[in-house]
This record gives sequence, structure tokens and C-alpha cells, in this order.
Amino acid sequence: MSTALNAGHSEFVNDLLDTETGRRKPTGIPHAVLFIVPIIWALFQIWITSPLPYYFGVGVFNDTASRSLHLAFGVFLAYLGFPMLKRSPRDRIPIYDWALALAAAGCAAYLFIFQAGLAERSGRPEPQDIAVAVTGIILLLEATRRVMGLPMACVAIAFIIYVFGGPYAPGLIAHGGASISRAASQFWLTQEGVFGVPIGVSVTFVFMYVLFGAMLEKAGAGNYLTTLSFALLGHFRGGPAKAAVVASGMHGLISGSSIANVLTCGPVTIMLMKKVGFSAEKAGAVEVAAGSNGQIMPPVMGAAAFLMVEYISMPYSELIVHAFVPALLTYASLLYIVHLEACKMGMQGMPRASCRPQQRLLGWGLTISAMLILIGAIYFISSFVPLLFGDKSWIVFLLLLFLGYLALVALSIRYPELPEGDSEKLLKLPAVTPILFSGLHYLLPIAVLVWCLMFFEMSPGLAAFYACLCMSVILLTQRPVVALLRRQPLRPAFSNGLGRLIGSMGAGSRNMIGIALATGSAGIIVGAVSLTGIGQALGMVVETISMGSLPLMLVLTALFCLILGMGLPTTANYIIVSTLMAPVIYNMTAAQGLAVSLLAVHLFCLYFGVMADATPPVALAAFAASGISGGDPLKTGLQGFFYELRTAILPFVFVYNPELILLNIESNFQLAWVLFTAVLACMSFACATQRFMFTHARWWEIVILAGAVIFLFRPDIAHDRVFPPYKTLPSDQVEEVVEKLEDNGMLRLFISTDYGDRVKDQVVVMSVQGKTVEDKLASVGLILGWEGETLMIENILVNSRVEKLGVNMDDPTKILGIEIPAERPAKWLFNLPGIFLLGLVVLVQLRRKRREDKHLGHKWPSRHFIEE
Repeated sequence: MSTALNAGHSEFVNDLLDTETGRRKPTGIPHAVLFIVPIIWALFQIWITSPLPYYFGVGVFNDTASRSLHLAFGVFLAYLGFPMLKRSPRDRIPIYDWALALAAAGCAAYLFIFQAGLAERSGRPEPQDIAVAVTGIILLLEATRRVMGLPMACVAIAFIIYVFGGPYAPGLIAHGGASISRAASQFWLTQEGVFGVPIGVSVTFVFMYVLFGAMLEKAGAGNYLTTLSFALLGHFRGGPAKAAVVASGMHGLISGSSIANVLTCGPVTIMLMKKVGFSAEKAGAVEVAAGSNGQIMPPVMGAAAFLMVEYISMPYSELIVHAFVPALLTYASLLYIVHLEACKMGMQGMPRASCRPQQRLLGWGLTISAMLILIGAIYFISSFVPLLFGDKSWIVFLLLLFLGYLALVALSIRYPELPEGDSEKLLKLPAVTPILFSGLHYLLPIAVLVWCLMFFEMSPGLAAFYACLCMSVILLTQRPVVALLRRQPLRPAFSNGLGRLIGSMGAGSRNMIGIALATGSAGIIVGAVSLTGIGQALGMVVETISMGSLPLMLVLTALFCLILGMGLPTTANYIIVSTLMAPVIYNMTAAQGLAVSLLAVHLFCLYFGVMADATPPVALAAFAASGISGGDPLKTGLQGFFYELRTAILPFVFVYNPELILLNIESNFQLAWVLFTAVLACMSFACATQRFMFTHARWWEIVILAGAVIFLFRPDIAHDRVFPPYKTLPSDQVEEVVEKLEDNGMLRLFISTDYGDRVKDQVVVMSVQGKTVEDKLASVGLILGWEGETLMIENILVNSRVEKLGVNMDDPTKILGIEIPAERPAKWLFNLPGIFLLGLVVLVQLRRKRREDKHLGHKWPSRHFIEE
């Protein structure tokens, strides 16, 4: 049975790998097509992302054309690379798949070929337009089924049925329905459906980042990051598990797929974790938790980050700054969980390479000094070169970058080549310095990407283009330079570099097939929401179920994400949930007077979309990890979900406490304090869930730790109860307060609406603009007037902010007062009880640990590294 189970796991892992690249392996002309077309797709994407079309004035594609051709490449490769059924041939492409591939590509390219005519008859499609749209949607859904599985296609089909079956739906979600002509225009012939924002993000941003990750992997950067992680952390307790966490975090910098992360790092990390004493299930679960969180690690964050940029209209460089702290906290807390697991099982680290402590200390000193000198030199050069060379400074930058690259490659050949993907070669840890300097040149493209994003403030797509350009130079020249310095033949080295470059383009394109189809199918859902108005109906359903409670709304959203994640990739999951739920939560909380950040709501949806990859019973990442470890996939998924609980609490925290995502930070002290307390909170939560700190925790210690977590993460609970955040002024001071509000200032009106059978009091929060009181009120759609001594809402403008918050003129509404911020002590003071509680548990644990050690007669557990 064990053999059969392992064989089943291996087959599943092979299926996952095939999903990334295509399941067919034909020969002859079909093989050449599957080799050439992805390269052409990559070259097309590089061209439209680069500034070259605008520089030469040739080959400029508008949004409609680029999205149309992007999907045409995706569906063409989907039908050729992925068979219809499990019994369909893998070694050849049947004639019907050739026909379907050409038909699907033609339907997708229809918007590019006939864009002029479609623009002229916008909203009035001809019969051939409708026929192409219907055929295209059917073929897109079939391609999605082949590549992404049945659930994604079923969700899209359900929304299509809802569009046409609206008159027959239950009363709360019923709508007037749509004709085939209207639906065809919405879904296929305009940018409101398949060719809308999701696939636009795939075209503009995602492809280049996936290509960049494929190039780094082909060059050897993935292996370098994994080996460096082991060299840095392998000697600690549970070292391989800690190295797996750091390696997955580093891979998260360049990969947006949890499954790819697990399958890239897992063959080495999981085997080494098992060698030091982790069970197969726990070893797989650590890799699942670490690999899944790679999707929330900036700067790539999968495709969802780029979609979020479009949805909340925030610069990408700003978004990744806000997302960095919670991502870092998830990995820091997972490291601590691994440490606690190692302590509970009495593990020790892997044996070091033979090296005296003085040599290690000297090596670390030289390494840190060299890195500081390098960072200082980069900062100095970037500051003074523009001053000296002006418009020509980019030439100097390129020259210095190339010279620095040559110097780092020359430095790398002084050290032995890294072992590739073999855990047996890592039984003894290498010294850190040789590993570090053997691949520093791999970090140059990542530095170029971050530099272009953060300092030059380029668009994400253009920054990725320059990073890919840098990576292409490395792929082409790395081995020839090494061969030249080692006086080896140059031709094989050039051939190897060219082959790796071409291979990375093909791999990047094949990895994009699923994303292109997922964003295209998600566009159907987005179009259906826009066409039917189900978002508003869903808001009423959520409000009814949750009874207006924000915590319950968030729980419902989290469950919605986890359920959808059972069959959908994270990107599609995020698109659906953010489309349906994010506006509902944001508007309903605003209507209740709660100032919840839209960024926090969208990050909430993303985090629980990521959680779905580690949530049984589906848990694709857990299946991939168990296929490597040989453990039970369900137990691996359950253990991975248990480890992921520390990720699950963060979204609930930063919705209420936006300082955690660096919003409302007013000073460096506040920033440092937020980071300090967040780390303490994560460590406390890890100890509580693992029931271990320095020794096994008792139930009352776990309760105290839970209280510490609340005070550290949510000081606002006690802060707001002791010192209310707002005070209410009487209604006769409304005009006086509104007059003092600046542009984009927040107006908080305390209103009471008489519904006849009941009275509802609420606070509505709006951002006002204008100079006079009348202008500011009009900017949110309010016209006020006095009835005797009562201030009433006389009128509400159509489609205004007030109307969207649920206030209307059907029922009389009076102004009870206006809320203004109250003066109160700093919120951080209410973190202190949490620090006290944590310190109390630490003292109790240390005291009990000393007693236990004295009783046992030894200080540290004795389990050592296990060698086979």
C-alpha cells in the first residue's frame, strides 16, 4: 500500500509539473510548434512592454489589440499542450485539437483584426460578432477546464447562467436578465468582460514578472538562494526547516506560485527536514506554509498585486511597501514555529563544515563589511552620477552595472560550483562566505527591478522589462565569461547560455498559459457582476446574514475565499472575492462610521486566497509537498493549515489596526514600536498555538499568551473603550465644523432615520471637498435644512456618496450631531499590558525550565542529526 500511495503521490506531482508547462510531449512538427510559439509569445510581450515601439514608432499596440493577441497565444497553446481527457494521446496532437486551437485563437484575435469595425458598431453587434463571441466564450471555458480544472470553468458558467436566468432567480438576487446580443458585447466584444482589467494586468505586468522568474531559475538563482539559506541557517535547531522557510521566502521574491515554490525548494528542503527528525507530514507542512506565503512576499506577490494596483488605484511601489511588513511577519513567525517544533522534539542542527570559530567570525566580518561597502558605493554612485553627467547618466549607469557584473562573475569562479537539487550533497553545511560570493551576480537583476520601482518610479511592467533585459545579458554571458576566465572553450559556453535564454522564454510563456486563461475566465465573472448588479444584492445578503457586524462580515469573506480556493488558483480567487466582497465590506463599514482602509480589505481577500492553497480537502500545495515527502496528503494539509493560522490572524488585525500595513504612521518611533509589538505578538501567538515556549505551556499560560496577543495586536480595543475616539457635538455646530474641514477631510455625521416601524441611528463617514460649507456638503451629495429646531436632510443627489452609503430620501432623516476626533492618550500605551503578560509567561517558563533541567540532570536535549 505504501508503494502504491507513493506512486500516486509521484503521479500527482508530475501532473502539477505538467500543469506548469503542458501535459503533451509530441515529436516532429507539433514539438517544434510547441517550442517556437511560446518563444514568439515571449518576444511579443517583451516588445509591447518595452519603450522601443514608441521610440521607433513601429509596432505600437493599443490595449484591445495587446489583450486580444495575449489571449490568442494562451488558448492556442492550451489546446495544443493540454489533452481533452486523461485517455487522450500525449505523444501527438489530434486533428480536432489543431482545429480547436486555431478556432479559439481566431476568436480571441477577432478584436485585434476587426477592431476598427467593432469600434464603429459599438453596442450594436452584427450576427457574425455574436457568433464569434459565443464560440470564443465556449472555447475559452473548455481551455480553462483543460488547464485549470473543472471548478474554474464551472464558476464562470454559473455566472453566465445567472446573467440569462436573472428573472427566475430568488427575489433578493433577481434581475431583468440580458439578451444574447447584450451579453456577447459585455463578455467578448468590449473591455467589460474577458478582455477587461484582469487580463489587462496579465498583459501589462504579470507576464514579464513570470518571465523574469523563469530566467532567474534557468540561470541558477533558485538553487543559489536555496543553498545560501542552508549555509546561513542549517546549523540551528531544526536548521533545514528554517532554511526551507527562508529559501521559500526568497523564491517568493521571484515566483508567484505556491505550487511552483513547493516543487522548486521541496526536493531538497523536505528531504533534509526528514533527516533531522521531522515527520514526513510536518516536513511537508512547513514547506506548504512557507511556499504558500511566497505569494504575499513583495515585490512579485503573484498576479494579485498587479490587479490590486488597478482596483485601488495605488502606485505599485507604494503597494509593496505596505505589503512588506505583514509578509515579513508571516515568515518570522513561521521561523519561530519551526524553532519551537525543533525544541519540542529535541533536535540539533546539521553539522557545519570543518571550520574553526575564529575563521567563521573573520569570514562573517569580511562578508558584512563587503556588503556594507557595496551598498554605500551604490548609494554614492546613484546620488552623484546624475549630478555629473545629466541626461547621459544612464550610459554611465549601464557601464558601471556591466563592470560590476563582470567583477562579481570573476569573484564567483574562485569558489566551487553549487550542488544542484540534491539533498545528499548537503549533508554537511558549507561555509557561508563561499556560497554567498559564488552567486552575488544573481542579485543584480533583482536590485535593478527594485531600483527601477522604488527610486526611478517606473511602471511595474517597464521595471520588469529592464530586469529581464539585465537577466538576458547574464544568461547569455555568464558562462562565456566563466569559460574565458578559466581558459575553456567558448563555443559550448555560448551555446549553453543561448539555450538557457531561449528555454527561459519558453518556460515563462508556458507558465503563463494558466494565468492568461484564469484572468480571461475571471473577466466573465467581473462582466457578469457589472451587467447584473449582483454586487449590491450580495451586499444586502451579507448585511442580512452578518446583521451589520464587521467581524462576522470578515469571517464570511474568509470562508468564501477558502471555499473558492478549493478549486481556483489564488489569482482567480482574489478577482472574484475582491469584485464581490471588497466593495460590500468597504461601503458597509463606511456606512457604520468605521474608517476601514480599502487596501486592508483587498489584502484581506488576497491573504485568504493564499490560505486556500494550504486548506484541506483540496490543498494543492499540500498534495505537491506530500508527493515529495511520502506523507499523507490530508495530514500534511491539516498540519500546514495549523501552521498557517499565524497568517490567518494578520488580515483580521490590519483591517482594524492599519499601522500594521504602515498606514497612519506619523513618526519613526511609531514605526519602530509597531514593528516591535507586531513581532512580539506573532511570537506569542506561535507559542500559544504550539503550546510551547521554553518548555511545554500549561492551559493558563496559553490563556495569558492569548491576552498578550490581543493587547499587542489590537491595543485599540481597550484604547477605544477607555477613551472614545470621537466626541459628538450638537447639530447646531455642523456648519461650523464643516467649514473648518480641509479638502479630503472626513465628515462624520450622526444621523437618525425613521423607517416607520423602527428607528435606525448610524454614523456616516464621507470625504468632502470644496471651499464653502455648501460646496463641501454638495461634494458628498447632501443638502441640509432646518425644520424648526431640528436639522434635517432635505435632499440627496443621485449617485452621490451619501446615497451609496445607504441613505435615501424615502424616509425622513435628521442630523443628531457631528463627530469630531477626541483628544486622548497615545494608543501605544495600551500595548504595555500585553508586554507585561508576555514577560510574566517568560519568567514562569524559564523558572520551570530550570527546574526540569535540574531534575533531568542535563541542560539541552540530546537528539542529534540523523545520517542515513
